[in-house]
Amino acid sequence: MDTILFKRIHKNKRSIAVGRGGTRGKTSGRGTKGQKARSGHKIRPEIRDFIKRIPKLRGRGKNSNRGIVEKPMAVSLTVIEAAFKVGDEINPSTLRLAGLIRYRESSVAPVKILGGELTKKLTFSNVLVSETAKALIEKVGGAIKPWVTISVNPKKVATHPSVKVEKKPEVKAEVKKEKKEAKKEKAPAAKVEKAVKKPSTK
Repeated sequence: MDTILFKRIHKNKRSIAVGRGGTRGKTSGRGTKGQKARSGHKIRPEIRDFIKRIPKLRGRGKNSNRGIVEKPMAVSLTVIEAAFKVGDEINPSTLRLAGLIRYRESSVAPVKILGGELTKKLTFSNVLVSETAKALIEKVGGAIKPWVTISVNPKKVATHPSVKVEKKPEVKAEVKKEKKEAKKEKAPAAKVEKAVKKPSTK
């Protein structure tokens, strides 16, 4: 009976060596020791130290990263009268060719016409005009054209607030009224009703 071997129901638990001498000790599958082996660890990013060295720009608020909008370049009517002839058109390109404004490819600063002395009849376009300058231009007989922006869609045309564009009378509404009146004048044709024979039920 002692020689009979019985199968074991429960196996012995596997002995795991713990510590530096065992195969599953030391880092225990964490890969490293210290903070990186702990749960919820977070290492301070290096860029934060560089950011702390930069001084804060006080006084500009939440829009500190926005660029500063350039002020319009001012040109007086006295200077324009000396540089141009009667009937000339004044716009940013002609002012630049005359040397009255500076030109920089990186900037798109608008041009504003200020008051002064004006005796010549001139036409202004794509420029800002002050109230004093507008009165002097109209007094001499000059004109201020609507402000036109260059865009992909030619239908989008921006009008300068200082210029009032007269709206053309609507022609479509008048044409429609004339057509309606013409229809009323014509007498409606009398409809002849055809006698329809009903099929016999016999």
